[in-house]
Amino acid sequence: MRSSLHLLRTSIAAIISISILDIAAWAAPVKPQLQVTGYIIDADLDPAVHRLSATAQVTFTALEDLTSPVFELNNGLQITKVTDARKTPLEVERLTNNSTVRFTLASPILKGTSTTYTFVYSGTLHGADTSPVEGIKLASVDDPISILLYPGRWFPMVGLYTDRFTAEMHIRVPGDERVVGSGSGVAAQKSVPGNRTEFTFKWAKPGFPGTIIAGKFLDPVTAGVSNMRVFVTEKHKADAADFAHTAERQFEFMTNTFGQPESGRIDLVELPDDAVSATWAPEIAAIAGGRLAAKNFQRLLSNTLAHQWWGSEISPATLNDAWITNGMSRYAELMYLEDSAGKTAFESAVTDISAGALAYDTEPLTTVGRLDPFSPQFQSMTLEKGAMVFHMLRWEMGNDAFIKFLRGMLSQYTDKPIRTSNVQTVAEAQSNLQLTPFFAQWCDGTGAPTFTNKYTVFRLGNNKGFRTVGSIAQDLDLFRMPIELRIETDGKTETRRVDVSGAESQFSVETFGRPRRISIDPQNWVLKSTPDLAVRVAVLRGQQQVAQGDLTAGLIEYQKALDANKSSSLAAYRIGEVFFMQRNYQSAANSFRDALRGDGDPRWVEVWSHIELGRIFDLTGQRDRAVNEYRLAVQTNDNTQGAVNEARALMQKPYKRESSDN
Repeated sequence: MRSSLHLLRTSIAAIISISILDIAAWAAPVKPQLQVTGYIIDADLDPAVHRLSATAQVTFTALEDLTSPVFELNNGLQITKVTDARKTPLEVERLTNNSTVRFTLASPILKGTSTTYTFVYSGTLHGADTSPVEGIKLASVDDPISILLYPGRWFPMVGLYTDRFTAEMHIRVPGDERVVGSGSGVAAQKSVPGNRTEFTFKWAKPGFPGTIIAGKFLDPVTAGVSNMRVFVTEKHKADAADFAHTAERQFEFMTNTFGQPESGRIDLVELPDDAVSATWAPEIAAIAGGRLAAKNFQRLLSNTLAHQWWGSEISPATLNDAWITNGMSRYAELMYLEDSAGKTAFESAVTDISAGALAYDTEPLTTVGRLDPFSPQFQSMTLEKGAMVFHMLRWEMGNDAFIKFLRGMLSQYTDKPIRTSNVQTVAEAQSNLQLTPFFAQWCDGTGAPTFTNKYTVFRLGNNKGFRTVGSIAQDLDLFRMPIELRIETDGKTETRRVDVSGAESQFSVETFGRPRRISIDPQNWVLKSTPDLAVRVAVLRGQQQVAQGDLTAGLIEYQKALDANKSSSLAAYRIGEVFFMQRNYQSAANSFRDALRGDGDPRWVEVWSHIELGRIFDLTGQRDRAVNEYRLAVQTNDNTQGAVNEARALMQKPYKRESSDN
C-alpha cells in the first residue's frame, strides 16, 4: 500500500520530479571557460556489481586562454588516465564534494583553440550516494534497469543544459538487455564476446544526447505508428499500450501546435521507481514504472514530451534564461490539458500554476541564476512563473499570433541557445505589439497586481440599455496590460477588453441588460494577487517544506493558509497529512474531518480524506470503521491519483504502515 505521503508527493511532482531534470546540477552562473562540442564514448555496464567502465573522447574549444580546464564527473567514478590530443598523459586533480576534476597545464590552451582529451575511468554507481544532486538517483547501474542520466555526470561535462554537443556512444550490456539512447534512427547493435551486446547511438546535431537507459526490456511496443516505441520490463507489460497511445495523442497535438521536432522518433522508456519520476533527452521520454501502473502519468508525460521542443530543439543560454524552456514545457502541458480535458480543467490548472508563480516571487526571472538551482524558489520561478509569462503573452497577443510566436522561436533558434531578449524580439515581430512594458513587469520585475473596481450604472434614454462607468485600480504603478471585464446582466453576460495602465484606469461599457456584477479577469489570464491564491501559496510553500523534511515549517505555512481561510479543505487536509506522519492519529483524524466539513476545494480532498481516515482506523484497530470510510471514498466516484482504486484495495486488505513511512 502507498503511504499517506503519496498524494503530497505526487501533487508536487510537477515541481520536483520534472524540474529536477531541467535544472539539476546547474552551477552558479559564471563565465564559461570552455565549450564541449562533441563526444565519442565507449562504456561497459555490469549490473551484477553496479559497475561502469568507460572511455570518453571529449572535444572542446577554449573560450579564453585556459591554464586549468575544469570538468564535472560523478563522484563515484575514478579516473585512471587522461591524455591530450597528442596522447600525452595529463595530471588530474579530483576536487572534493563537488563532482569536478581539474587539470593544471604547463602551456595554456589558447582562446579559440579546439582540442580533444581522452578520459579512461570506472567506478561503482548504485543508488544516490554519489549523485551530484543530494538524495536523487541519477546514475546507477542496476538489475533490471540501469540509468545513466545526463544530469548524473556519468561522463566528463560542462554547462549542463546550456552547452550543446554531438555524441557517438557505444554501450555494452549483458546479452539479455536492451539500451535506449539518442540517435535511435541510426542505432546499431552487435554481439560481442562474453554473451554481451553492444549498442551504438549517433546524434549529429548540437544538443543534449547524454542519457542512456538500459535494462531487461521486452520487445518494444508501438502505438500503431513506426516512429514511437515503448520499452518496459515484464513487471509493467500491461501498462505499455496505454503509455504508447497516450504519448501518441500528446505528440501529435504538440507537433500540430509547435511544428515538427528535431526528430519524429520517440522512445518511451520505463524508469525505476527509486529514481526521478521523469526525464527526457533527444528522442527519449522516460517515466517511472510506478506512475505508469497508477495511471496518473498523463500530465507528467506531456511535460516530458514537450522538452523535445522546449529544451532539446532550443535551450537556455544561461540559468537566467531557464524560465523560457522550463516555463514553456509546463505551459505546453497545460495547452494539451486544455485540448484534451476542456476549458474547466485548464483554468483549474492555471490557478494552481499561479500559486506556484507567487510562492517565491522575490527575484526577477532574468536574475534567478543567482539562486541555488535546487531551491524551491528557483523551481517555482522558472516553471510556474515562466508558464504564466507565456499564458499572459497568449492573452495579450491573441491565440493565433501566440502560436506563430512559438513557432518563430523554434525555427529561428533551432539547435541554438536562446535569451530572454530574443523571446521579446520574436514576440514583438509576430504580434506587432510593443512589449517592453510586459517584459519589464514579468521578467525584469517582481510582484503581481491586486485588482479592485468601482463603478456606477446609468440608464440610457429610450430604453436603449445601460451605461456602466467605472475604474480598475491596482497597486503596481508601472503595470500596463489589457484586462478582461465580465459584465453579468439580467440578460446575457458580456465581456470587454480594457487597457489598464498605472494605478487607475477608467472604463465605460454599454449593455442592453442592467449590470448585476462585474468581474476583473474572470478567466485568470493575468497573474494577480487574490485572497484565494494567498491560501494556495501558503499551502504550496508548506508542501515544499514538508517535502524537504521540515514538518514544523510546513505546519506553520499550512496554518497561515487556514488563518486566511478557516474553511479551507486543502489546508486542513495538508495539516492532517503532517499529523499522520508524526503518528498523531487523533489530531490527524480531526484535521481530515475538518477537511470534509470545509469548502470542498479542491474536489479530490473529499475522497482522499475518507481514505486517510480509513487508514487511521485500520492502524488503531477499528476495521469496521475503516471499511466504512473506504466505502465512502468509492462512493465519491473521484479517482484522482487512483483514489478509488486505492480505496477498493484497502477494503480487501487492511492498511499497515510500512517501515519506510515517516
